[in-house]
Amino acid sequence: MRKLLVLTLFLLSPMASHAESFGNAELGKAKTPSCGFCHGATGQASNPAYPNLKGQHAQYLYQSMRDYQEGKRTTSMGQMMAAQLSRLNDQDLRDIAAFYAAQ
Repeated sequence: MRKLLVLTLFLLSPMASHAESFGNAELGKAKTPSCGFCHGATGQASNPAYPNLKGQHAQYLYQSMRDYQEGKRTTSMGQMMAAQLSRLNDQDLRDIAAFYAAQ
């Protein structure tokens, strides 16, 4: 019975707690100053040409950034994102993903 209760609580836990376990959202916020120009300070883009990051699943955001870094997204926007992400390591990406997922 206790295992069922723990599993239920885990499945019902908010997305933000998953984001926190994925990376450090507080550190991620400090790593996003250039992201805000296109995606908005909290991930809500004011220009419809740029995707909203706010509230997206942390793993999705992380994988998207990895795809940009690895050249798997080759549009002109993809090339710009690859340049923006080129100096970030894996933990940086996890922290940034956690920040936007928690918004």
